[in-house]
Amino acid sequence: MQSPPSDHAGPIRHRFIKQFPRRLFRANNNTIPVSMRKKRKAVRGGGERCFSCTTFNILAPIYKRIDGESCRESQYRAYWMSRNERILERLFSDRSSIICLQEVWLGNEELVQMYEKRLGDCGYLSFKLARTNNRGDGLLTAVRKDYFRVLNYGELTFHDSGDRVAQLLHVESVVPFWQNRNNGTLKQILIVNTHLMFPHDHSYCIIRLRQVYKILQYVDTYQKEHDANLVPIILCGDWNGSKRGHVYKFLRSQGFVSSYDAAHCYTDGDADAHKWVSHRNHRGNICGVDFIWLLNPNKHRKPLKCSWNEAVFGIIKNLLLKASLAENNAFAFLKADSPGVYITYSSFCQALCQIGLIGHQQGLSPQETQDLWIQAGTKGNGTMNYEKFQKWIWCPTWTEEDEQRHEQGREKRLRKDMQRLVFGFKAKNAVFFPPEVEKGMWPENYSLSDHAPLTVVFSPVKMSCSQYNC
Repeated sequence: MQSPPSDHAGPIRHRFIKQFPRRLFRANNNTIPVSMRKKRKAVRGGGERCFSCTTFNILAPIYKRIDGESCRESQYRAYWMSRNERILERLFSDRSSIICLQEVWLGNEELVQMYEKRLGDCGYLSFKLARTNNRGDGLLTAVRKDYFRVLNYGELTFHDSGDRVAQLLHVESVVPFWQNRNNGTLKQILIVNTHLMFPHDHSYCIIRLRQVYKILQYVDTYQKEHDANLVPIILCGDWNGSKRGHVYKFLRSQGFVSSYDAAHCYTDGDADAHKWVSHRNHRGNICGVDFIWLLNPNKHRKPLKCSWNEAVFGIIKNLLLKASLAENNAFAFLKADSPGVYITYSSFCQALCQIGLIGHQQGLSPQETQDLWIQAGTKGNGTMNYEKFQKWIWCPTWTEEDEQRHEQGREKRLRKDMQRLVFGFKAKNAVFFPPEVEKGMWPENYSLSDHAPLTVVFSPVKMSCSQYNC
């Protein structure tokens, strides 16, 4: 297990729940959200059984502003009760197999009971997790019992300045994904639900990256401990960052794909960066921050610590660019008064302090800063020359040599596992509601939340051994 980037990763609470009996249920028309049923034949192609997943930040009444900053919806029971009734109606009209909610007002017992009862009556098993330090809101994840049985449930508390948390559910389908075959295959999935901190300014970028790092580290550890290395991973939630942000790039470097973008064939390029939005924040800005990420077991993954360091180097470069420093000037800024033509560790730390990445609670820890320095290959004389500055900060590259070394280790780890039949998923369809947000617009008459719910339909894909190059 790789060491965490922070001195204090925070305690991990992991509890087990009883397994549900294996029972077979017949698929029904409610499997697919209403807006997708017309595409049912294409979605189900070949007789495979699809499933759907919805993520939705429902805006806790304690945060929803009414007529100014001082008045909140939580002061008016009729308001928040009516809105949450409409949210539940929306969720039940879609009838997703998996529902991941953020900003659920867990501090209000009446609302909690309403969600648990209504979800239970509709055949869902639900799990809730409050943010630490009595913040009032938290997460709720629900799965349909006629689709999945829960093998395990875990909770991750970050214990950072945002008091954020994450849930992990290890589920298995109760019906084979290919129903027209004699030997149907049950399939397992790891589901994560989370809500990252809002980036109030650039100093919070490190905290948000650290939150994602801890999630992936937790998932990686769980996979090793529960023989789940070949289980697909679905990450849901409000990531509070767009496709142009460092969290997005960090997850992409780990092999995850944005299901909505994959379903619509959108790229990571600037041309597709603003094709859709999902949130109008408290500053009035509209942006796309709600994602359902997918990682199939055949997807290439860099070492987690390497992705972390690359992401932090990317933040350093962006801050240097914001300071209007070109390449040569940026190198000179990092070198400061160091003798010769090298950046020393002392001058490196001094520069990071000046651009606001260290020296405060939200910044890099001393261990994280030292790890960056080591990652840049500063062995021997302990300095960074211009070539290494280009490779790691200004023009970062993942060399073919690095790729080959990692792939050889990965093949060795997977060779034994590949004796088993492996499945993954692909995003067959994905929709936001209301439909205007899919065109990059925010409708003024939309009042369910300040976020748009995202629903993705996944279909199973059989993966051959050749896909692993083994």
